[in-house]
Amino acid sequence: MDETLDLRGLKCPLPALMTRKALARLAPGTMLTVQADDPMAAVDIPHMCHGEGHAVEGVTSRDGYNEFVLRSGSA
Repeated sequence: MDETLDLRGLKCPLPALMTRKALARLAPGTMLTVQADDPMAAVDIPHMCHGEGHAVEGVTSRDGYNEFVLRSGSA
């Protein structure tokens, strides 16, 4: 089951840490949509994903926040 994680209002490093925790509990291949408005999330979340074997399927700038579409890996 695909999930959405709304992390708007949280500041670095919480968005990346909470995204890591969410991806770790998901089955490989599960999609996770993350919404974050912290500017550092645009760097931290993709960096964390690449380092831990998760895929960044897309990043979209919305009105005041970024939306990350991630696919959990086998990490």
